Amino acid sequence: MILDVIILAAGKGTRMRSSKAKVLHELAGRSLISHVIGTAQQLQPRQVAVVVGHQADEVQASVASEHAWVLQRQQLGTGHAVAQAMASLAGDGVVLVLYGDVPLIDIQTLVDCCAAAAAGQVGLVTADFVDPGELGRIVRDDRGCIRRIVEYKDANDEQRAICEINSGILAAPASKLTNWLSAIKPNNAQGEYYLTDIIAMAVADGVEVAGITALNPVDVTGVNDRAQLADLEREFQRRQAHRLMLAGVTIADPDRIDIRGEVSIGEDSFIDINVVLEGQVELGRGVKVGPGAVITNSHIGDRTQIHAHTVIEGARVAEDCSLGPFARIRAGTELADGVKIGNFVETKKAKLGPGTKAGHLAYLGDTQLGADCNIGAGTITCNYDGVNKNITTVGNNVFVGSNSTLIAPVMIEDNAFIAAGSTITSKVSDGDLAVGRGKQRNIAGWVRPDLRKKK
Repeated sequence: MILDVIILAAGKGTRMRSSKAKVLHELAGRSLISHVIGTAQQLQPRQVAVVVGHQADEVQASVASEHAWVLQRQQLGTGHAVAQAMASLAGDGVVLVLYGDVPLIDIQTLVDCCAAAAAGQVGLVTADFVDPGELGRIVRDDRGCIRRIVEYKDANDEQRAICEINSGILAAPASKLTNWLSAIKPNNAQGEYYLTDIIAMAVADGVEVAGITALNPVDVTGVNDRAQLADLEREFQRRQAHRLMLAGVTIADPDRIDIRGEVSIGEDSFIDINVVLEGQVELGRGVKVGPGAVITNSHIGDRTQIHAHTVIEGARVAEDCSLGPFARIRAGTELADGVKIGNFVETKKAKLGPGTKAGHLAYLGDTQLGADCNIGAGTITCNYDGVNKNITTVGNNVFVGSNSTLIAPVMIEDNAFIAAGSTITSKVSDGDLAVGRGKQRNIAGWVRPDLRKKK
């Protein structure tokens, strides 16, 4: 089957009450239009034509892949938009029409819709709503065959009582669709060219309209305001959580997890509440993620524990590590097996060897540490001299006492010991003790400043 896809994304979305086009609003960290394009690409179409209008340049810039972009200068209705897009297509095969603000459409529903069109029919996606609101109604005859679609504003009371609605999504043979589009007239309350008018035209031409019922009404729900966007966001997240749970992951509360990217999690892992996973995230087997943690574009090895409110971004963490609580693991960090990063420790472009520990209150930036090191509380690497970032290199089995300052570039060799409170500016050789602090003086008879004022 030769398939072309048209995506309608020209509207402003007034009810969003926003300065940006509706299709640029995000669901799960991606724009609405990118979700729809991603679904369309799963069908492996010959071409995707996106109809844009309001903020056309911004919409086009938001999508990385190449498509045919069709500018609808005047928004004169869906029929007008599709007719303009048809001019950019080859005119043969099957054409599928999607909407840039309907991000959750099921791929199997679209496959069935396109199959009907490939058989010479019109495939029309419908859904049964308990409260269909102001959506267009599907009008069927006594035999249950679809005869036409009536828009809410043009419907009478009997038609408004119908609960089967038109999703707007349809597929048709390209040649027939072109002929029907040319015959549409704006004879309606809105004075617009309705794409839905082609259903009655198809029936008049003896072409069967195959109703493809969506598995779930939410699949065809569009975004018209921010409340609807929030509803679809939560539905999307529930689906993601469901997929992970079926794969062997325990999720404390499927309603309190946010997945904003491509996520892979191994069996017997546990995800606590309010966890956010962004970008490309891979968690191994038996990983435990505490409440409020945020993980972005990172790999986490088997059995690693990520404690509450820890932020990990662009890092590779090996097996059996312990991170947090309240740690920040920044881009370029690489942690070997058994590393411990405690509360209020920040790392950036830091490589820590097996078994190395930084228990609390430390900053390790542009740092390479060997195995089995101990970094005391309050230790910082001074990696920035105002112009360049410099490297601190630490060997194996090094002990760095609390409140130490390592001024890069500096080398600390194996088995060295840094006394607490030291400022280290030069190389510490293998096995040496480094003490870099001012000599203590005790001043007898000293009087506190506040007492001096009273005399």
